[in-house]
Amino acid sequence: MKTNFKINRKEIILTISTLIAGFIIAWLVFHKSGQERITEQMHSNEVENESHDAKETIWTCSMHPQIRQHEPGQCPLCGMDLIPVKTEHSNEMNVSENEISFSEAAIKLSDIQTTIVTKSNPEMTLELFGKIKADERNISQFTARFSGRIETLYVNFTGQKILKGQKAASIYSPELINAQKELIEAYKFADTNPELYLSAVNKLKLWNITGNQINEIIEKGEPYVNFDILSPASGIVNHLNVSKGNYVKEGTELFEIIDLNNVWVKFEAYESDLPWISEGDEVHFTVSSIPGQKFNGKVSYIDPYINAETRIAEIRVNMVNPDMKLKPGMFTKGILNSQIAAETKELLVPESSVLWTGKKAVVYVRVPNQESSRFGYREVSLGPKAGDFYIIKEGLEEGEEIVLNGVFKVDASAQLAGKKSMMNADDMKASSGHNHGETGILTTEKTEDKHMGFHEETFRVSGLCGMCKTRIEETALALDGVKFAEWDEKTTMFHVSFDPAKLKLRDIHKALAKVGHDTDLEKASQLVYDNLPACCKYPRN
Repeated sequence: MKTNFKINRKEIILTISTLIAGFIIAWLVFHKSGQERITEQMHSNEVENESHDAKETIWTCSMHPQIRQHEPGQCPLCGMDLIPVKTEHSNEMNVSENEISFSEAAIKLSDIQTTIVTKSNPEMTLELFGKIKADERNISQFTARFSGRIETLYVNFTGQKILKGQKAASIYSPELINAQKELIEAYKFADTNPELYLSAVNKLKLWNITGNQINEIIEKGEPYVNFDILSPASGIVNHLNVSKGNYVKEGTELFEIIDLNNVWVKFEAYESDLPWISEGDEVHFTVSSIPGQKFNGKVSYIDPYINAETRIAEIRVNMVNPDMKLKPGMFTKGILNSQIAAETKELLVPESSVLWTGKKAVVYVRVPNQESSRFGYREVSLGPKAGDFYIIKEGLEEGEEIVLNGVFKVDASAQLAGKKSMMNADDMKASSGHNHGETGILTTEKTEDKHMGFHEETFRVSGLCGMCKTRIEETALALDGVKFAEWDEKTTMFHVSFDPAKLKLRDIHKALAKVGHDTDLEKASQLVYDNLPACCKYPRN
């Protein structure tokens, strides 16, 4: 009995040991296989994700974000190498093409601030510069009414004061001597033939001979050989056109006399300031040569024409000048408070909120009732500028919230995202010309149909004056393929329409830089810039 028990016990222990070893080997084999399968599956997922990301990668131009295509290459507009950009995140899928979404962190980092659009009275104060000028209504031309020789000049230098009726010169005139004789003879028969007498008197009066002079001739009974000519007006001799001994004919201009008891103050107003100026507006001004003294007057006249070169119109203030302090040619500086601005209530937005290219004006409006911060592209119609504000005629409503600070950053983000923006609107979209038929990839087919194959671009070109405008526009139009070119002197923005099949945008930049004007892409050489006329030398960075 004891021997059998021992054998069975050993067998049991051996069997159990064998089973345990089998379980351990099986666990090791299957655990390793599972880990490998998991690792392979994870690797497979990563490869799939990378492949998916690669499929979503599109390529764009850093200067023309509207260019978006699936493969790398060069920008068809400027020739720059395209850079990769990821497609929009899933949380942007429901955002309109006119809207751009920002996280709160991005808003703080970009320092984006907003303001509410309100209606109020625009405060418009204009600073005007001008000159004192003579009142043209008080300029008298003293001309000879009959021929003769100047014997004596009582007025013999420019600037001399003269009073009405004062002797200006004496003249020897056979024609006047004969007229005096006719008067003396006619006077003898005045009672029997009054018509003859009146005819002789009227003839002399038409020659500016006064009634007192006529009576002196009659009393003397003989003609004056050297006859005194009297001044027809009071004032200052502005021009002296004769000298002693000159022989003059009828109609010869002898003197020009200006009465300076009343003068004009003519101020220059820019075209953009004219909507704020009306007759009757009060102007406070000072004269540089009369320090410490202030003058007041009211606008009496606004020039109906604008100077085509300077884009200004003159406004006039009439001033009484009894002590002759205000002299023609003096420089003046005036301040005008607009009555039009004080009497109107307009929709106003700060100047910093508006992106203006010269062709269109854009603001970004916060989209209400959204979990994330969204800003919508909005084109507006601008009225006249009122100080640091723009009047909005169309495009905004009172109470809407618009971007005040950081508007350029919002627009740049919209451009990079391929959204509608100031420089990337529907009428300016372009691509490489390949229509991939996918959402988010822009093409030129519709744009080319609309513009007959021409592409439009707007960019900044440095310049200063009307001469710069002519040089910039003529340079661009001289390029083969350019259809339209216009440079805005005030904003320095250049709008051009060209055929991309004939030349690239970069060629236009290079041509403008070659004649001395810096652009967004090209800088003019210092030598060319130094050779520009003084009025064209814009500030350079």
